[in-house]
Amino acid sequence: MRVVPEGIADRLEAAALVFADHGFDQTRIEDLAEATGIPRATLYYYFAGKEDILAWLFRRMLVEVTEAVAVAVSGEGTARDRLEAVVVAKVEVMGRHPATCRALIADLGRAGRIPDIAAAIQAAFHHPVRRLLAEGEADGTLRPVGDPETTVSAVYGAVTTAANHYLVADNHLDTDRVATEVTAFLLGGLAADVRTGSDPAGEARSVPPGPEHQGRRPARGRQ
Repeated sequence: MRVVPEGIADRLEAAALVFADHGFDQTRIEDLAEATGIPRATLYYYFAGKEDILAWLFRRMLVEVTEAVAVAVSGEGTARDRLEAVVVAKVEVMGRHPATCRALIADLGRAGRIPDIAAAIQAAFHHPVRRLLAEGEADGTLRPVGDPETTVSAVYGAVTTAANHYLVADNHLDTDRVATEVTAFLLGGLAADVRTGSDPAGEARSVPPGPEHQGRRPARGRQ
């Protein structure tokens, strides 16, 4: 595939919207030409066909994910701090490419069959987060995990699915809200400490008496 000039690349986000709204199978190259304002012949000059255009859109977003995650992982702070920054970085990139994210969800199976996409996701997200898990275990800010690959997949899935929920629903993503909630879920979990009644953030709260104690008066001897 030829190098796509910046002027054409900027207009291809409109192609992602067509894929997202109509699906890959129902999209024609003529539809993409009309939506982007790029002549059909020019699209065929740079791309072999519509699948090549879709793959290019995915790759472009993954390049941004790779760069943003790399900055977050190499930043200051503990491994936990940097993992939070990774979540924010991933959500922010998705927020900049809502149509591409929606197209990815619409044709997830097709994306998985594009040879280099899975490898790009591993390089962009899985490998850096695995490194953070090891560093977090070493510095004491993250607990040890039995299967790092499964844990990384769960982190990736939580971030991606939560963000896509809003993009599919209304094509809008509140990046701060999603990043905050996903981070709290990933790092704090849902279960309260049953011994202290603290929430996942560690804030103590009062625990109401169990049903066996509610409404019970002190025992008295027979009259």
